[in-house]
Amino acid sequence: MPSEPRPDFESAACVRLPPAGSGSGSGIQIGVESRIPIGCRLTAALLVLLFFAMGQRGQAAASRRVTLRTEDGVSLAGTYLESSRHPSPGIVLLPMLARTHDDWLAAGSRLADAGYAVLAIDFRNGGDAGQDALQLDVKAAKAFLRERPDVVPSAVGIAGASIGANLAVIDGADDPNVRSIALLSPGLDYRNLRTEAPMKKFGARPALLVASTKDPYAWRSIRTLAAIGPGTREVRLSDVLAHGTVLLSKDPDLAGALVDWFRRTLL
Repeated sequence: MPSEPRPDFESAACVRLPPAGSGSGSGIQIGVESRIPIGCRLTAALLVLLFFAMGQRGQAAASRRVTLRTEDGVSLAGTYLESSRHPSPGIVLLPMLARTHDDWLAAGSRLADAGYAVLAIDFRNGGDAGQDALQLDVKAAKAFLRERPDVVPSAVGIAGASIGANLAVIDGADDPNVRSIALLSPGLDYRNLRTEAPMKKFGARPALLVASTKDPYAWRSIRTLAAIGPGTREVRLSDVLAHGTVLLSKDPDLAGALVDWFRRTLL
């Protein structure tokens, strides 16, 4: 990837700092006199733009690795991405079978920058466990967020991929504080994790359903799930050949679509 163009800082002599005690207020001024050569004036103008752009950009989401403990004593690895807004709604990100939460980190950072406290976790044994055990993993993730003073405990969303998508709707169906879900490549039945009855129980709460048109089972599944329950069921189809969190790397607009979805349904 080509590097971004950088201003020529060898021309820094064109930048004029205010004299001490000038009472400038901001502490830094950039002044350009009319007799300065055009090249220096352009360099100073670029520095002005960079100065204001840096002031407007804000801080990137702060992240840290965490270890969660489930009710049955299992340790789970995760990453917590803190929002600059306090308190903020929380979002749990659930991975695919045999993959890690790292698949979610780029999208998670986008969500944190948009004002959410985000926790991405690994499932025990890479997701190769029974439904009851995996539901304890999801419960531990929600508990981690709700115990934090910077998170609104009654405003939680869950996004999951593949088996994680099925667990998102199964868990959300039984927890009224899960106000919105996003399901990437869900199935009607993955490894005996069935979704039709939980989607009906999810009721009037909103669900985003995402799949590739080249993933026949997930596509058929979301068509069925979209017709269940009185709540908003928004369908997003992608033409890339991908499943679950792989959609995030293959479809460059998907992370932004997730931010938009939770902004409309969770904030």
